[in-house]
Amino acid sequence: MILAFTPALEQARLIRTKEVSPVNLVEIYLERIQRLDSQLGSYFTVMAESAIADAKTKTEILARGNTSELPPFFGVTISIKDLNPVAGVRCTYGTPALINNQATYDDGIVTRIRQAGFIILGKTATSELGSLPYTEPAGFPPTRNPWNLD
Repeated sequence: MILAFTPALEQARLIRTKEVSPVNLVEIYLERIQRLDSQLGSYFTVMAESAIADAKTKTEILARGNTSELPPFFGVTISIKDLNPVAGVRCTYGTPALINNQATYDDGIVTRIRQAGFIILGKTATSELGSLPYTEPAGFPPTRNPWNLD
């Protein structure tokens, strides 16, 4: 089984049954991001340190036992489009004018994602202000289709 291509619900099940730990899952995805993102340009911001810290905390919670009260996607990884603010993380909306903009709050959907138990890996690329059907904003690397880099 290739965990990177395993559906989120199945990943959640594997975590609850302790066949996979949140730390394992985060490490798999961070390795893929490090290996592939220079070609793909998928991420504007990778949140490796906070993702690993969150995964370690969640792994410790699992070790304590009772998994019946955990949120549905406890320990599963997710990325947030750079159109949604994540507190303490750069949020550019794909525009060079906001290259150093740091969010001071979590967008409502980000709050819900956290409540569902997800671990945020980073902020994914977007077209400028999310307005175009392709992702090649000025000041950022272009995003490429992994199945056809051209």
